[in-house]
Amino acid sequence: MAKFLLSLHVLASVLFIGPVAVAVSMFPARARAALAAGAGPEQATAGASVRLLHRITNVYALLGIAVPMLGVGTAQVMGIIGQPWLIVSIVLTALSAGTLLLFVVPAQQATIDALDAADPAGDDRARAERGLRLLPMTAGVFNLLWAVVVVMMVIRPGSTTGA
Repeated sequence: MAKFLLSLHVLASVLFIGPVAVAVSMFPARARAALAAGAGPEQATAGASVRLLHRITNVYALLGIAVPMLGVGTAQVMGIIGQPWLIVSIVLTALSAGTLLLFVVPAQQATIDALDAADPAGDDRARAERGLRLLPMTAGVFNLLWAVVVVMMVIRPGSTTGA
């Protein structure tokens, strides 16, 4: 049972967290292009890609909830729920989710709102541009936290298997 749950956990992390990591990394550059483009086919294309990346972020973030749930289930079956490395991984996962929900998604939504606004030079655009200044950094923090969690899952400090 532990191997089955662990396989599902790893599969879910690759399939659900991977697309979010890519989408949040690609979003700032595409958003700048969409906001800078004048009216025409370039803006329509850039705007469509920004909307798609935002949708990927939202949908796969919801699906990504399966990763920690499967991880906790796996840890319980394996009897390692109290291991310090696992607790640190859980905390880092929570910080990553918080970064995504509190910083990345709102900045992405502000960009979408600015693209949808009737007044291209209004408050929505200024709010989107402020959010875009921090978005590359917050996307990087999100991805870095997940990378650290992955490394911790592979190295497993204090592991009883020695691997």
